[in-house]
Amino acid sequence: MTAPLSPEPGRLPWLAIVGIGEDGRAGLSPAAAAALDTAEVVYGGRRHLALAAPLGSETRPWPSPIDAAYPGILALRGRPTCILATGDPFHYGIGAEIARLVPAPEIRAFPQPSAFSLAAARLGWSLPETACLTLHGRDLFGIVPQLQPGARLLALSWDGATPTALATLLAERGLGASRLTVLEAMGGPHERVRAARADGFDLAEIASLNTIAVEVEAAPGARIVPLSPGLDDGWFENDGQLTKAEIRAVTLAALGPRAGETLWDLGAGAGSVSIEWCLRHPANRAVAVERRPDRAERIGRNARALGVGARVQVVVGTSSAALSALPSPRAVFVGGGVAEPGLLAACRDALPRDGRCVANAVTLEGEAALLAAFAETGGALRRLSVAQAVPVGGLTGWRPAMPITQWVWTKS
Repeated sequence: MTAPLSPEPGRLPWLAIVGIGEDGRAGLSPAAAAALDTAEVVYGGRRHLALAAPLGSETRPWPSPIDAAYPGILALRGRPTCILATGDPFHYGIGAEIARLVPAPEIRAFPQPSAFSLAAARLGWSLPETACLTLHGRDLFGIVPQLQPGARLLALSWDGATPTALATLLAERGLGASRLTVLEAMGGPHERVRAARADGFDLAEIASLNTIAVEVEAAPGARIVPLSPGLDDGWFENDGQLTKAEIRAVTLAALGPRAGETLWDLGAGAGSVSIEWCLRHPANRAVAVERRPDRAERIGRNARALGVGARVQVVVGTSSAALSALPSPRAVFVGGGVAEPGLLAACRDALPRDGRCVANAVTLEGEAALLAAFAETGGALRRLSVAQAVPVGGLTGWRPAMPITQWVWTKS
């Protein structure tokens, strides 16, 4: 990992980050063009460098992986240097990554309209009312939580095959009537805008540089991820080791997810709590610890199917053995192994101030551990019981599930 430069008060800007569009130099402002032409070294993709030609300075195309270039960029500190990027370098671009390495006062940025801005202008869409995301280098299923009826989405594509793959995904989820508009090479002489329904998508020879606009239309029974916690149990592949929907909703409320927080989900089973934690906010992360490898693999499949696979880290092993290697949590859920000696104490120790711990138990031994924790450190203790109406002969009666004892504790 490349170490960032230390700030030096009074040092002048030396690194220019210039956004360039398909119209090349013609679209650059005078200030951006001057920063490009006075640079001793220019970094960029081969396409960017070609768009900016002619260049009289040394050019360095991005290597693969791109971060292999970062030490060379930092070694140029104090010398006029330029990085070329697509459109707005700070909207899913390289700008934010470079700004983690180079102090902001040493950078001059010259953004162009982003692909999102250009696409919204072509379609007459309001950007604040449109979800903007990227599929470039990402799992296609990451778009799943955004697929809400009536939603408008703009997605940066990975390549020319992405629009077709997305159309297939939509059709498979009962969203075949959704309209996809593919915008290629916007702002340049080869710009093209074409549209088709997802279930009849037949656009061919799509350029690798494209942005996809989606107008979501759902048929009755479409597979839409609800915005509320407590997803129906049928959303999760499981072998019975699953925090059921009603208990899960109460558990998520007790955990109190906040943006950007990390959850430990110990004894994760099917991973339902981890997944719903991540669905609450796109910046949330979870670590699901499960001792059985088959269940751990199932957690990964469930997380991907619900669009949060990249944000759920699955660890195979016992909870007590795994804790020391896990990233620091802001909340902990213990859904299995509650009675394991020392586990609840270790969870409490791992939490920062205001961190939350929630533990559920169905056995007498687990309940005894929660009672001991409650007696030692306080918190809240509750009993949860759910019953379902089921046929009883030709009539209907209640079938209760096993009651759950839940302990909720916040570190002070």
